[in-house]
Amino acid sequence: MKVLVDTHALLWFLLGDSRLSATAREAIESSSNTRFLSDASVWEISIKQSLGKLKLAEPFESRLVAALERNAFEQLPIARPHLFAVSRLPFHHRDPFDRLIIATAMVENLPIVTQDSQFAAYSIDVIW
Repeated sequence: MKVLVDTHALLWFLLGDSRLSATAREAIESSSNTRFLSDASVWEISIKQSLGKLKLAEPFESRLVAALERNAFEQLPIARPHLFAVSRLPFHHRDPFDRLIIATAMVENLPIVTQDSQFAAYSIDVIW
């Protein structure tokens, strides 16, 4: 199965946070799954860290790159179809990063690993 991992799910996975559900952890850890991380998540983490809203013990770049390689995450670049799809989304969710991740999941036909209950309002599968 292919899955798109939302930003908070990635961070909780990397930090060993107990808020990550067992189902979400299994979807991320399973070697039979292809795990994708949108460039939107990297952008979101970068912005939150630069604003001081996210504090990480290690430099973001080195930890993220190493963790993504160690866990065989695939990079999912932001593409024009993802951006165009954002304009067609109803406003169930207002966060611009989440809207881009939702649009990406819709265009790529990927389920999303997320705890965010607002994602279910869109025509995408949610794993939690």
